[in-house]
Amino acid sequence: MAVLPIDTAKYTGIICAVPPAPRIADRETGRVRVDRDTGKTVYQVGLCLMSATSADVVNVSVPGEPAGVQNGVPVQVRDLVAVPWENEGRHGVAYRAAEIKPLAATPSSKGASQ
Repeated sequence: MAVLPIDTAKYTGIICAVPPAPRIADRETGRVRVDRDTGKTVYQVGLCLMSATSADVVNVSVPGEPAGVQNGVPVQVRDLVAVPWENEGRHGVAYRAAEIKPLAATPSSKGASQ
């Protein structure tokens, strides 16, 4: 399985488009997906990845609930990767990140507009 790292620095902005929700592993039982490495519940967040000429919304899985991430909030994403998959003739790309958190205002940006 190829894991393709994504350089988030190339985006002019990353905004939460769909708030975090637990990923469901089994729809019949309602069992949630759990990260194998951390044991935390896996959450899915819809992120709008914006560049100078386009914007795409992708669903990103992340272990643990991303605190403070809600609709319209600019976010910071750590270790974003794309994972191509194929299963029973279907295929696509899944996105994962180690962490998603609200983008904190930097001290220099607070005084810039005054």
